[in-house]
Amino acid sequence: MADARYAQFRDSLIDRRRRLEAAVETIHGSSGAATGTAAGGPPAGGAEAPSIARLLEEVDAALRRFEDGSYGSCATCHEDIEPDRLLVDPLVCNCLDHLTPQERRSLEMDLDLASRVQGGLLPQGDVRAGSWEVAHHYEPAGSVSGDYCDVLPPRNPGGDLLLLIGDVSGKGVAASMQMAGLRAIVRTLVESSMPLEALAQRANRLFCEGTLPSHYATLALVRAAGDGTLEICNAGHPAPIVSRGAGIETFDATGLPLGLFSSAEYTVRRVALQRGDVALLYSDGLIEARDRHDAEYGVDRIAGLVRRSRDLSARSLVDATLRDFTDFRRGAPRTDDLTLMALRRL
Repeated sequence: MADARYAQFRDSLIDRRRRLEAAVETIHGSSGAATGTAAGGPPAGGAEAPSIARLLEEVDAALRRFEDGSYGSCATCHEDIEPDRLLVDPLVCNCLDHLTPQERRSLEMDLDLASRVQGGLLPQGDVRAGSWEVAHHYEPAGSVSGDYCDVLPPRNPGGDLLLLIGDVSGKGVAASMQMAGLRAIVRTLVESSMPLEALAQRANRLFCEGTLPSHYATLALVRAAGDGTLEICNAGHPAPIVSRGAGIETFDATGLPLGLFSSAEYTVRRVALQRGDVALLYSDGLIEARDRHDAEYGVDRIAGLVRRSRDLSARSLVDATLRDFTDFRRGAPRTDDLTLMALRRL
């Protein structure tokens, strides 16, 4: 049943219809003015016009579904179509369970390409830079993920190392596209060497301008300096955990998720790490996971594991967390993406 959730799609369809009409007028004008076509050949624009006419018919059909209240419902089973698919293509009229063979093949090709593109955006292996080592694990629940994970090594010897972990709202291809856009924003801003809180504020404004109002992203930014100082700016993300000596600290959000309000401000917390101290960053797919008895994994469990694993390397800490996580949820289905990043002072 069409409702307020789909108002943004209706406005988008109306705008697209205008553009299609303008394209038709342009093609017809070009066709009327064209001369000297090959004997028996189609007039200028002949190949494009039927395709645009079909698109116009599909847009009109979608707008009629708004009028009769059926937009967003599967034409076969009448259940809701997946919102993320409507975000990518507002013309779809079947849910995933009732795709035509051609639609299924196209979707499989899109998912395969998106998966390969996303894999190319991830950090390539563990990182060792100056007095730091970093390891990560990135595991989508499906073909692609809305989780964000990046490591930017120092641009010069003794420079700062930057770690980023985030989670874009939604799932599937639409969320992975938003994640890629956020990565491009952050990587561009990093080149200006601005303070971490300013980077978060600028990234938030740009993300607000380039995404739909219903989408947002949590993001934790961590800058590791050569002298052992960590700067942590947390935009609504699950709290990074830092183990220093015998103590454990969590760094809760210092600002709102990106994409909610363009005027949001962010602050930074600082902490000094000594040799052997570690920090663990993670997505909510870790702490919100549930076992077969519906118990939550939770922050306390992961904090206890970090405390007991202080002498491990960054890679060994990630592996130990994955083993504990697997043991915890044995027999329970996976429902969310999972991302881990461990940082250790050498």
